[in-house]
Amino acid sequence: MSDFVFAPAPVPSLPVAGSSALFPIHRIYCVGRNYADHAIEMGHDPSREAPFFFQKNADSVLPPGADFPYPPATKDVHHEIELVVALKSGGSDIPAGEALGHVFGYGVGLDMTRRDLQAEAKKAGRPWEVGKAFEHAAPCSALQPAEQTGHPRQGAIWLKVNGAARQQGDLNQMIWKVPEMISYLSGLFTLRAGDLIFSGTPAGVGPVVRGDRLFGGVDGVGSLDLAVR
Repeated sequence: MSDFVFAPAPVPSLPVAGSSALFPIHRIYCVGRNYADHAIEMGHDPSREAPFFFQKNADSVLPPGADFPYPPATKDVHHEIELVVALKSGGSDIPAGEALGHVFGYGVGLDMTRRDLQAEAKKAGRPWEVGKAFEHAAPCSALQPAEQTGHPRQGAIWLKVNGAARQQGDLNQMIWKVPEMISYLSGLFTLRAGDLIFSGTPAGVGPVVRGDRLFGGVDGVGSLDLAVR
């Protein structure tokens, strides 16, 4: 007999490329304004200030092959293409020099954002969850194990909407690199196996509407293809 008052929800997960195994998701951390050009387009100073993070829910993940349902209560949903870092282990106060040893692999994700609701929250000095942590807000590709991809430090990151280029950058433009992100984040939270880190987006973020087709990727890691419905 179960000790729970009702059946627990299934564990959110992502497929692993080349394997039948699934990667169970613990938490999703997102780093904000980690490309200078994106910081500028959002009206902020691109200097190397301390990184900041927000969270999405683990069950915000939209697995590969599924379309993105346009969410309620908004008229301005934006795309943000990102490299996703998947952890196989964690801890607290992880030195940057040891951080990559905790990485299972990498994927391609979209930080979908209800920009109008986020802007209202910013203006009122309130948290961003209403703009960032809604259902299906984190479309993601299958994960590629680091033993196959290595740890990418450079490579094109890009997004097309209906075949037209919207976002274009390179991983070497990230203000805070992956080891630094993991190290800094582990000083704020105890990281665990199953954590995903969305590592920031280059410039070119913009709105989507129902019927749009989004196709993006990170060279050497993978791609993501979905429709907005």
